[in-house]
Amino acid sequence: MALKFIQVCRVAPQPGSSGALAIPAQEDLSLPLTFVDLVWLRYPPFHRLFFYDILPCSSPADTLLFFHSIIIPKLKTSLSIALQHFLPLAGNITWPESSPKPTLNYVKGDTVSLTVAESDADFHHLSSNDFNIDAKEYHPLVPQLAKSHEKAAVMAFQITVFPNSGGFSIGISMHHAVVDGKTLFMFLKSWNHICKHVHKSDDIVLPDQLKPFYDRRGLEDPICLQLEEIYLNQFLNMDRRQNNRSFMVAARYESLVISNSTRGNFEFTSAKIQALRKWVRTRKQQEGDDGSVHLSTFSLTCAYTWVCLLKAEKEEQEEVNGGQIIPMAFSVDCRSRLTPPLPGNYFGNCVTGSVALAERKGLLGEDGLVVAVNAISEAIKGLDGGTLTNGAENLVSIFYPSDEQTSSGVGHRRVFTTAGSHRFDMYDTDFGWGRPRSTEVVWIHTIGIITFADGKNGGGAVDIGLVLKKHHMEAFASLFAKGLETL
Repeated sequence: MALKFIQVCRVAPQPGSSGALAIPAQEDLSLPLTFVDLVWLRYPPFHRLFFYDILPCSSPADTLLFFHSIIIPKLKTSLSIALQHFLPLAGNITWPESSPKPTLNYVKGDTVSLTVAESDADFHHLSSNDFNIDAKEYHPLVPQLAKSHEKAAVMAFQITVFPNSGGFSIGISMHHAVVDGKTLFMFLKSWNHICKHVHKSDDIVLPDQLKPFYDRRGLEDPICLQLEEIYLNQFLNMDRRQNNRSFMVAARYESLVISNSTRGNFEFTSAKIQALRKWVRTRKQQEGDDGSVHLSTFSLTCAYTWVCLLKAEKEEQEEVNGGQIIPMAFSVDCRSRLTPPLPGNYFGNCVTGSVALAERKGLLGEDGLVVAVNAISEAIKGLDGGTLTNGAENLVSIFYPSDEQTSSGVGHRRVFTTAGSHRFDMYDTDFGWGRPRSTEVVWIHTIGIITFADGKNGGGAVDIGLVLKKHHMEAFASLFAKGLETL
């Protein structure tokens, strides 16, 4: 696509009022990174993209006029106000020699980057469910996130208008060491709320559930502090360097080149989810298995997708994993699982990873879906004994394998992973011009991750998104559709 950059500006938090963050925007703020944050210290930025229709205009010129005179001013103003409550998003992560660990700092004058652009691409094509969209078509629509060895920005935005096809997109890049999915959508819905009211009231009050909670003492017990020490030592000695405090993305991700990959979205309707649940329950009863199994919407949709992915990539998986155990890694929000629990509006990362393990032969067999559901159910039950610490000491080595691990094949071992959640209500992200037409996770450094979202068509549906090699996507689409038809 041809992309024309109109401006790159800086948006500062508007000076706070009595209803905003307790610390006014004109003062400094520092937050320590917890061990849950540290895991993501050198992980690639996370990119999300929203597509919105613009009210029908008679011509591209009218679309541009509406975009630049109405949409951009409202988004800029409301973003500035929203940052009152979310000061750390305008800050940077630093790790000075005098500090034992990295910190998140907002200093008076810090801002976020906002890029405004115009594109001649087909908005309706990019925001559709077509499977013939090259994954790289989305890359120009998300901004670069500033980083250096000394510091890393937290968030950046890009707003792109498509004058020839009547829509615009909002691209977001974020540093995962500061923000998890729940925190991201808490911020976005705060921005939405303010944008809708910015010209209606001088005093915009956020609902309590959208006001971030910054107290991190709930993640400072002895086990958490021990994990912090393990992670910090691993980062400080990474890449065979001593005192390695760099914030550059790990070399294994920067050097990864994705070619011939395509994006696809697939829908589980509420009726199909119920059919999956009934099918699994019936098969287990036929086997005489009356044991409890976790038949949540996530477990069922994740298990079904896992089996379809494995079948679609069967040949490559046999070469990489040797026909043995196949892992599926997924994240669990732990705010309510801690003792005492953290509130739902806790700002930062509060998720733990869990890994379901199943044999290839079982997953590819007639009862592969039951095998996958059982494996995910067991992994979820395993969190009850140690929510944040079950195997957590190995996360850095899993995310950032050494050269020795990579050369021996361990670093290439295929691990299916998930991101997002159908519980975030992503399609409620309405800035005042309607629900998004589509929302996408933009993967630049990796493929094969399963993303979850609430269904764009509502009705209790779940949408999954994938970026795969083209021939794998075609195989997956066929398996996905045929399997649901036979339930």
